[in-house]
Order: sequence, then structure tokens, then C-alpha cells
Amino acid sequence: MYTPDQTKKLQAESKEWLQVKDENKIAHDIEELRNVLRFHEHRYYVLNDPLISDFEYDSLYKLLEKYEEQHPGSVTQDSPTQRVGVGLIKDFPKVQHLVPMLSLENSYNADDLMDWDRKARELSGLAEIEYCVEPKFDGASISLLYEDDMFTRGATRGDGETGDDITPNIKLIRSVPLSAAFSRYGIRQIEIRGEVLMNKYNFKKYNDTLIEEGMPPLANPRNAAAGSLRIKDKSIVSKRNLEAFLYHVSYTVKSGSMEPVTHSGMLEMLWELGFRSPKNEMKVVTGINAVLDYVNDFESKRDDLPYEIDGMVIKVNDTRLQEKLGMTSHHPRWAIAFKFKARQATSKLVDVTYQVGRTGAVTPVAKIEPVQVGGVTVSSISIHNEDYIKEKDLKIGDTVLIERSGDVIPQIVKSLPELRTGDEKTIIYPKHCPVCGDKLFKSEDEAVWRCININCKAQVVERIIHFASKDAMDIRSFGEANVHKFFELGLLKDIPGIYRLDFDAIRQLEGFGEKSISNLKLAIEKSKEQPLHRLIYALGIRYVGETTAKTLAQSVTGITELSEYSLEQLQQLEDVGVKVAGSIHEFFRNKDNMHMLSELETLGLKLTQEKPLVVEGNLGGQTFLFTGTLNKLKRSEAEARVEQNGGKIVSGVSSKLNYLVVGEDAGSKLEKAKKIASIHIITEEEFLQMLPG
Repeated sequence: MYTPDQTKKLQAESKEWLQVKDENKIAHDIEELRNVLRFHEHRYYVLNDPLISDFEYDSLYKLLEKYEEQHPGSVTQDSPTQRVGVGLIKDFPKVQHLVPMLSLENSYNADDLMDWDRKARELSGLAEIEYCVEPKFDGASISLLYEDDMFTRGATRGDGETGDDITPNIKLIRSVPLSAAFSRYGIRQIEIRGEVLMNKYNFKKYNDTLIEEGMPPLANPRNAAAGSLRIKDKSIVSKRNLEAFLYHVSYTVKSGSMEPVTHSGMLEMLWELGFRSPKNEMKVVTGINAVLDYVNDFESKRDDLPYEIDGMVIKVNDTRLQEKLGMTSHHPRWAIAFKFKARQATSKLVDVTYQVGRTGAVTPVAKIEPVQVGGVTVSSISIHNEDYIKEKDLKIGDTVLIERSGDVIPQIVKSLPELRTGDEKTIIYPKHCPVCGDKLFKSEDEAVWRCININCKAQVVERIIHFASKDAMDIRSFGEANVHKFFELGLLKDIPGIYRLDFDAIRQLEGFGEKSISNLKLAIEKSKEQPLHRLIYALGIRYVGETTAKTLAQSVTGITELSEYSLEQLQQLEDVGVKVAGSIHEFFRNKDNMHMLSELETLGLKLTQEKPLVVEGNLGGQTFLFTGTLNKLKRSEAEARVEQNGGKIVSGVSSKLNYLVVGEDAGSKLEKAKKIASIHIITEEEFLQMLPG
């Protein structure tokens, strides 16, 4: 076994090897490096249980390539550099790819790209080469086969030669057409390569559902997508809302000569035939300097994309030149992947602390040795609940694999029990609240332990923070730090206390001048005029988000009316299920909560509203949904304009949707809407034209 520490030590030592003059010693050391790679390949591909990150593996692989290049006599037939891939997990029927799915050569800096460009120019005899640059999607690789315009087979990459037949699961991905008019381009048979992924929104939504059901969340969108392809229960696959980008034509049988002769032309063709290709994300440029400019620009906005990417792929655009450049046994010479900063790393789990949230949920937090992941230093990671700790088999002292994907919160992918020394300690979950000391409780249908003492200091503070937050009562200048400070000093003890603050006492505190106090006073007074749905959301009722809060507000003229609703009446409201109804019912039947609402009304907050008039006209009775980035309005402003003009916002694409308003970088909602003929797909400009003068 080669542990992460041993692997790093070997990598560091290897930099001295080429200075040794003894050829036998060099051959021995290079074979040691091969054994390290073989071990980690087996862990990754066969056991599906890696010990090191992709970046660490790629670094070792590039070292081996370098050493074998300088000592060609040391190359062996079974070297990891001499083959496409390794073994498969034998669960699904196997199919042969028409053309091997080779991996791409990886680069991590500008020098690597410049050197690759130099080699391509030398082989081609050209002074400059036209390249197509596109995102490197961080998902699961697939190969699709179409014959006589019909989809006939879908397969995983597998070992590059042979993959798993996952045709039934591919058919559940709505962005994959079941038929496409390739015959228009003179193509009878075609094999297309692509990537299956889960966008960030669907990933978060799916994880929220898992957490709500007391199940551990998935680590990252890539694992979610890859795992979905191997699930045999179609209903589970369907729930994950997978999508597919198709980005390469690997093989065709022609009946004519109308097929595009450039890679960018192929992407255009796929797009026109109904596939989701990176047509809008790609850029055709001439020369490596233009490539570098686009790569750097794309990396800077990586976290703003609706899906995960881990780099960019640079391809020679002319397919005839691609054939001329050819390929090695491992990768094509006409393409290279530029990898962004690594987002995986290994670290040591040194302690576990416990946080209490506003609903009383006690969440364990892993304290790890600080490590850089994706350009961010990570030292604390939520480990969710007791079941999650058991599932991941976590112990204090463990070496753990960390991953951070874009704006997704860092996760512990897994522990590495093989590296244990015997000094590790079992994590013992507390039986009493770490803040107030009350006994913790866990219901049978949840994985979460809760403190049910509503006066628990931690819960009170978190409820106040939520109440004042931007999407709730929007009390500016009243952030987390001030809430904690005022609470510790005894100036604030509950939500109504926000409206009874002693500003003379605050004036004595460091950092609070007349201007900051004036701003805080104004923000608190302004919050009293917030509409009813914001107040309902601000109360922090479990399972009640902004959309449900609006639904509740629309059903009453005053908030206290909700205390009279039965469970059955609540469940008749749109998007209110059994669990949500139970939480709402419990909140408004609680005497302490109703007393708090009475206090807030006495302090000047609006607990009632006039029933809004239904505005007839272009938007009257129509339903809207927004996707992508709007240029002229914020999403919240656009939704408010719909409601002000009699329209209604819905939460997803269905036959109930009338208008989908599409902004830049539109995601899977657009693809789904295209399948429903009754939905009008419009631009932001067209939406604005629908609004009254």
C-alpha cells in the first residue's frame, strides 16, 4: 500500500532521481513510481475508492512521462503510460466502443500549453493553429450511438475500450434526444462523446431533500451524476434531474459528404439537431496566446456557472488536421485539457465540535488540519449528523479526503481507514445540548438530534439572525456579529427585543457612532413595513421557505388566522405537503409563538394585509418562471413585477407554466421547457414589453 504521505514523500524524492548516473538505480526508481501509479489506478478504477486526489495522481503521471521520455530504454509494456485505462467494476453488461475513448493529456500552467502548441505546430508545419476552446465538464463520461437517426445505445467510458451499457438510464436524461436527423448531414451511424452532470441548483435541491428526510447528502455533483448512471431503479435516476453535454463526434458512417469539417462545426451540428453541446460556451481562436486569454477569463467566472467544470479543453479545430496529428497510445495529440486549481486534498481530522441551529438541530463540525482546496483554506467542515459520521466511518485522528466544488460547501468525501495507526478515537455524539445542557431528542423519522428548549441561547441567537437577514426582514447593519455582541451584553434577548434596543447603551460601545446608530434605527423602523410574506419567512418556521411563505400570506388577511387552519386545510395549499403542514400547524398552535406575534404587533409590525386585487391584463392569471442571469432586473425584482401585475411565480417547469423567461447561461429548465409545447419561452426584453408602461 502507498498512503498519501508515502506517495507525497516518494514524489518529492523522485525529483533527485535524474541526477543519479547509475542506470540500474534509475530503472529501479522509475519502476517504483510505476508501482505507485498502478496501486492508485487500482484504487480508483477497480475498487472505486481513491486514496489521493486527481491532481496528485496527475502530477505523478506527468513525472513518470518525463522520466520515461528522458530514459526511453526504461519504458516497459505494462507501464501506466502505455495503455488507455484499467479494469472495470463488473455490474452492468459490457459493450465495445466503436473508437477507443482515450483520456486527454493534462496541463496545469501556461508553460504546458505553450509546449503542447509548439509540438502541434512542428508536426503540422503551420505557423499558427486554429483552436476550439470549451469547458471541461466535471461529470461522468458517456458514449452515445445513433443509427439511422435513432438512439440505440448509451455506455460509460469504462476502460476506454469497453464500457457499461447504461442505455435505459441515458433515456431518462431529457437533454438526450431519442432521435436526431443525422441523415440531413449524410450520416447513417454516429458515435458521440459527452458528459452527464447535475447542475448546482438541482444538486442543492436534491441534497436538501435528502437532509430533510434525515439522509446524508451527496458529496458533490460529479459523484451524484456518476452514481446515477449505475442505479438500476429508474425512479431514483429520474429524481436527480441529470443533463448531458455532448462535445465530440468520434466515429461516423457516411452516406454523403455534408458532415462539418471542423470541431466547432460539429458542435453547431449537434446543437441544431437538439443536443446540448457547448456551442454557446466554446470559442474559436487562432494561436496559443488567444487560448490562454480565454482560459484565464473562463476560470475567473468558474463559480458563476450553473454547472461544475474543472478546466478547459483545447482542440485543434480542423478535423482533417486532427487526423494528421494523430494520437499516442494514451491520448490524442490534437487535444489537451487545462486543469484549474485542485479542489481535492487530504487532511487530518483533529476534533469535532457541535453547533445548535435555530430549529434546535445539533450539527457536528469536523475540525481538520488547515488545507488549501480550490484556492481556499479549509479548517472546518460540517459532517451533518450522527448517521453521516457512521456511514463515512469517521474517527478523530483519521486521514480524510476533502473536496470543495465551486460554491458548494466543502465536504469530507471519505475517511481512509487503511491509514489508521490505532490511536484514532471514536466520535461520541452528545446526549445533551452543548449550549444549554438540556437532553437531546431524535424522532424516529429523522437522523438529526435536536434541543427542544426554545430558550436555548444558541437557538435564540440563530432565530434573531435569520429574522433580520436580507431575504427576511432585511434589517441592514444588523448582521451576525452585532446580534452576537448585543446578546452577550444583555442588550438583546429575543426577536421582539430588536424593536426595544437601548440605543443609549449601544452608543457607549466601540465602533458605534451617530451615523451607524442612525442607520440601524432607520433599518429597524423600515422593517416594520415589510409585507406579510417576509414576516412569515422571517419567523423561521421549519420547512417554510420564501415560496411557501408567499403561499401562506396569500391565503390570509392576517397572520394569526393561520392558527385556525387545520392540518387538512394547510395541505390543500399549493406545494404544502404533510411534513410542511405539520410544522406550520405546530408553530401556530404554540402559545409562546403566538405571544411573540402579539408583542411584535404592539411594537408596530404589520401582521395584517389587504387582499391584493387581481390585476387583469397581459399577466393576469399567467404563471412565470425565470432561468439564467437577467441583465436589466434582479431575479427578485422580476418576480415582484410579475406578482404586482397579477401573475404568479411557480417553482418548476411543468404543464402549469405559461412563460419561461430566459436569461444568459440558462440551465436545464430551458431544455425541459422545450419539450412542453404549451410553454412560451421568451427573453428578458420580451418579458419587459409585456409589463404595463
